[in-house]
Amino acid sequence: MSNRVVLVTGAARGLGAVIATQFHRAGYRVAIGDIALDSAEALARDLSADGSTACALHLDVTSKDAFEVARDTLFARWGRIDALVNNAGASKVVPVMEITGEQFDQVINVNLRSVLFGCQVFGQYFAGNGTGRIVNIASLAGQNGGSATGAHYAAAKGGVITLTKVFARDLGAAGVTVNAISPGPMDLPIVHESVPADKLKAVIAGIPAGKLGSADYVADVTVMLAAENAWFANGACWDVNGGLFMR
Repeated sequence: MSNRVVLVTGAARGLGAVIATQFHRAGYRVAIGDIALDSAEALARDLSADGSTACALHLDVTSKDAFEVARDTLFARWGRIDALVNNAGASKVVPVMEITGEQFDQVINVNLRSVLFGCQVFGQYFAGNGTGRIVNIASLAGQNGGSATGAHYAAAKGGVITLTKVFARDLGAAGVTVNAISPGPMDLPIVHESVPADKLKAVIAGIPAGKLGSADYVADVTVMLAAENAWFANGACWDVNGGLFMR
């Protein structure tokens, strides 16, 4: 895997940073795409002090042009791109009857528009090469309506799962696979920071597995779906939710 290259969006912190780190451990050269460039650069330096196997890219995932620039920059730097992880996301809990048009558009743009543009730009590039892997980070919220997140976030993540199927169907014959992962509540600092302790305790009590999910494991699944030999996994949604949603 030492020559393989992956771009992870929204990778400066949280689950994205864990995913980027896991790819690097697996031998990938990793591009950390984020609008928080300082944090992305710090992570890139932690992974590769000389920049030979990790780099940071300023990436506004709501812009198709930005994805095209990222593609061209990566190709110029490392001569190839093998995988894209559409991880970037954002949400703020707002009661459904109080969500404004502006709030809805912002969440849809970051969580769903980004997946459309990423799959368009990199899907076309991969199809031209006859191979490539795209992994979209969806959410349990997109499957069960979101018990702890805003309705706009749940709608966006439901859309991610649908776009995954559309692109998997359209790109499969060209050797490109597109899959989604739908994590449930994760054991991440941002979860502990943003959810009140009493509410988080109630959330954990409702998980059949009895504890929050492992971000490292989600990262492991992402690396697995991006593998060169993962050509027969296509259009799937991999549930990692502790048993909160079963099908």
